[in-house]
Order: sequence, then C-alpha cells, then structure tokens
Amino acid sequence: MASTSTETFQAKEAPRTGWGGETRAEPGLLIEDHALLGDLYTAALVARDGSIDFLCLPDFDSDACFTSLLGTPENGRWKLAPKTPVREVRRRYRDKTLILETEFDTDSGTVRLVDLMPIRKGAPHLVRWVEGVRGTVTMRSDLRPRFANGYTVPLVSQQDGATAAIAGPDAVYLRGGNGKGAPPFEAEFTVQAGQRIPFVLSWARSYDDRPAMIDPEVALRETQAYWEDWASRIRPPAEYEDAVVRSLLTLKACSFQPTGAVVAAPTFGLPETPGGERNWDYRFCWIRDSVLTLNALMRAELLDEAGAFGHWLVTAIGGAPDQLQIMYGIRGERRLTEIPLDWLSGYEGARPVRIGNGAYTQFQLDVLGEFAAVLYLHAQQVGRMSERAAQELKIFATRVSEVWTLPDHGIWEMRGPKHSFTASKVSAWVTIDRWVRSIEEYGLKEDTAPWVALRQTIFDEVCSKGFDPQRNTFTQYYGSKGVDASLLFIPMSGFLPPEDPRVAGTVRAIEQELMPDGLVLRYRTEDSVDGLSGEEGVFLACSFWLANTYKLMGRTEDARRLLDKLMGLCNDVGLLAEEYLPRERRALGNFPQAFSHLALVNCVYEIVGKSKRSLDS
Repeated sequence: MASTSTETFQAKEAPRTGWGGETRAEPGLLIEDHALLGDLYTAALVARDGSIDFLCLPDFDSDACFTSLLGTPENGRWKLAPKTPVREVRRRYRDKTLILETEFDTDSGTVRLVDLMPIRKGAPHLVRWVEGVRGTVTMRSDLRPRFANGYTVPLVSQQDGATAAIAGPDAVYLRGGNGKGAPPFEAEFTVQAGQRIPFVLSWARSYDDRPAMIDPEVALRETQAYWEDWASRIRPPAEYEDAVVRSLLTLKACSFQPTGAVVAAPTFGLPETPGGERNWDYRFCWIRDSVLTLNALMRAELLDEAGAFGHWLVTAIGGAPDQLQIMYGIRGERRLTEIPLDWLSGYEGARPVRIGNGAYTQFQLDVLGEFAAVLYLHAQQVGRMSERAAQELKIFATRVSEVWTLPDHGIWEMRGPKHSFTASKVSAWVTIDRWVRSIEEYGLKEDTAPWVALRQTIFDEVCSKGFDPQRNTFTQYYGSKGVDASLLFIPMSGFLPPEDPRVAGTVRAIEQELMPDGLVLRYRTEDSVDGLSGEEGVFLACSFWLANTYKLMGRTEDARRLLDKLMGLCNDVGLLAEEYLPRERRALGNFPQAFSHLALVNCVYEIVGKSKRSLDS
C-alpha cells in the first residue's frame, strides 16, 4: 500500500448509529469526531463542529474545565462555529504540527477555524482564529467554563479588556474578538473573506495575577515553528511515513514536559464498553507501556525523548522493587485514588465516570518483566550496560525469583479474582532471561547457573500448565480454556521461536476465538474473568501485535493486510482510540490512545524495517 498521509486523510463522515446499530435520533459527537491540541502539559479535544469538548487545566491530571464530552454542554465547552447550517466540514493539521484547521462551508460563504495551544512558557493559553475564506459568514461563540470536572459554575465579570470566569482556585480569561473591550462568552459576529479574528483563552489560579496577553500572531508562528522543527528530527520508515509521524506527534503531545512522562491518554471516562461501566482514567503513565514507548522513540531516533522518559521511569520507581506499581502519576505520584463523578451523565450514558485509577494497588507480575526488558533494551541501544542498570536488573530478577509462582491480576488489570495468567509467567521468564543475557553479553561478574536453572523452571511450568495440548494452544491462565491476545508475547518476547508449532496453534486459536470481525479482542468478556459486565470492542494494540507476529512467522502478506486495515481505522486527522466496534464502525475508549499509536509505530518499523535515512546512508 502507498504511504498513508495523515495530513490528507479523506474525511470520514462517521455513521450516526447507536451502540446496537440503530439510527440515532440526535447526531451528537462521536469519540472519533475529535482532534487533539496540546502544549506539552495538557491537551484539548476539538470536535468537527468547532466545539472544544474536553480540556484539563493546567495539567493533564488537573480538573477539567470543559467536560461536555462526558455529559452535556452545561458541563463545559467552547463552541465556535457558523450560526447558519453547515453544508460541509473539512479539517486537517497544518503540515507536521498540532495546529488544527477546520473549514465550514455554508450557503453564504466559507470560514476557517484555526486552533492551537502555544508551547507553554508560563500560563497555559488556547488560541482560536476565525478566518474568512469566501463570502460572509455569521459566527457564534458559546464559551461555558465549568470547573471541578464539569461541576462548578463560575462567576463571570469584566476585567480590563478581558472577560473572566472565576470559581474556587481556577480562573480563565477571554481576550480578543473583533471589537474593543472584553469579548463576551456568548456572542454573534460576522466574518468576511480575508478577515481574521483571534480569540485567546488563558488560565491562572484565581488568587494569582491575570496572565499577560499574548500576541496571537506570534503564538501561531512560534507554535508552527516548534512542531515543524521537532518533526524534522524524526527518522521515519520508508513506508507509511505520514501515519508514523502523526503518531509520534500525538505521543509527543501526550508527554508531560517537566518530567518526560507519557500519559496513556489525555482523557478520562470514555467507555471501553458501549453504555457500560468500563470507564477509566488514563491520564497516568503505565510501566507496561515503557517498552513500547522506548522502542518507538529509539527507532525514530528521538533520543532526547527516550532519555527523558527513561529518567522519569527510574525516578518514579525508586529503589524498592517490592514497592513497584503498575502505573504512576505524571510526576511520579503513587497514590491515584479512584472516585466517581456522579454529576456527569457519561459518554452516551456510560457510567460511572471515574477519575483516579484503583488498579494502581494491584499486583501484576508482568510489570517486572516489562521493566527488565526496558533495561536490557536500553543497554542494547547504547552498546553497554551501566553499573546502575545491572544492579536494578539483578534486583528485579531477585524479586521475580521470590514471587513468580503467585497469582496476579494480569496484564489487563482484571478486577476479578487473581489467576496464574500465562502472559504474566512469560513476563517472569523475560525478567530472568534478560538478566542471564546481560550477564553473558556484558561480562557481569555473576554466576549464571542458578538463573539459567530458574529460567528453565519457569519455561517448563508455562509449557505444562499454561498450554492445552488437545487444542495445541496456550491459554489465558493456568487451567482455563480461553485464549488471550497477550499470548502473542510468547513469540514477540523470544519465549518460543515464531516457527514453533505451539506458537502456530496459539495464533490459530486467537484467529478463531478473538477475531469476530477480522480484528483482535483482548479476551472474551463473557467469561467474566475481569469481574465486570459488558462486552468490549476490539483492542487496536492487540491487532498490531498480531501483525507483528505474522511478520515474525513469515506471513508477510497477512501482516501487511492487517496493518493496512488498521491504518484505515485512523480518523480523518490520523488519530486512534483504544478500541473499535467494527460492525458499528465506531471508536471506543480514551482518546487518542498512546498504546494504539505506540503499537502502530512499532508495527510499521517491524514490518517495513529501517528508516529512510538508514536506507540512504
């Protein structure tokens, strides 16, 4: 397939159907109707109709001031759009940036909305330009800040050329418009061809000074220059270049600049199950994502970002392996208390909407393997293993030797009973394997004999208790009959070679049991192993893993076919959600999802190979 351009994606008019496929009475805004803005501290979601429906300020993990995506307009939004009916909407990112351009065609003319968040130097700002393209268009601005995650209605007042909204510790200030004085939060105005009208929304603590006004022209130029300069450092693969670059830009936008942490998604509460209870907060950093993150960054030769993320990882974890968590806050916070927001009706009724994530207390054996793989991967990339890395790797191997026989909650953070998940045991094997390899490859003064013996013991148990010889497949957990997409780690981690008949049997079982629509489910939710109700969509990262596995198995055509199918699930500006409902052709889960974009980047490099620069050198 030719390279897919995220700058020229064909706009897809999302099907307006309900969760069961029925026609929806109200069009509404779908998850995939949104595009992403970001300033490396937080991010906003902008819908196709010109409404900013989600924004946390000042940081990713702060309370939201726009939360209409999880409720109604009364929970906060800023809609800037033509007053009259719109005949057609076109949108794109400006070149390789996070500057969004949306064009609205009306009977009286065409208007362009340019949205951006300047790279933060002090206070956070949101800049919106209205540009007349053709004719004359009447526009309407409807700004409704609602602090405390859509709950608190602020007091609105005029303050020296700005309209202020203040409640509790938060304040936003609106400036600009096409007249003198403070622009109102609700207003109508006309824009003619060639006319440009800027608006600037700024945030501050209510007890601090009002942020200084920024020059929107300067902000536009500097923001475009920043993103273009950053994108120029990417070493993309020979094919699918634009899709990889857009994914890496999205990952950069999901990074918290002060620490280097990468959030799993900039949103909370978007459902994994239609109308169900699987509504989690993803504004944290998962250790599980670390291998994918470092792989993607280093393959694209973004070494500064890889180094910053690695530093955050080591700092967040600290020095006690028995205190290792599966996830941390963006500054390394350990307590991520989960609470429901009862005043939010949820995306299409999916409740409860939660912030915080109670899974941070879970024991997940696979995390030890993930971190060990990161340490080994980094040593491979730099050509040496530091003394500190060797010490940490030995600590994690020792910890695995103590706990690998215990049941855990598994890679998917099951909220039901613990099990001996096969993928978790494979991750335990990975920890010991990477420690043994490090001793041998870097000449560490350690005796390999006991570790080699332990590696073999874990291997033998997995092949005995985690394998169903009658069906020739590994199983989700010891004694179960079902399969799990995480079993694809078996060939991807090197536990078994891809040509092993047991790998082929497991892939065949996944194809038969977890691919009802040609894409991969994590597992079958009707088995109730996770303790929750409702059926999920397909998990996009798992489908990328299967494409990787096809490549390893020599099934190159199958790998390409699946990769192309996944590329077609990006929305019109190149963004992916966590999950997808194939029959309804709708996105599910928090958005955009770093895990999906990481999997895309790594899959392309795995299937296509070296970067363009490497091929030219």
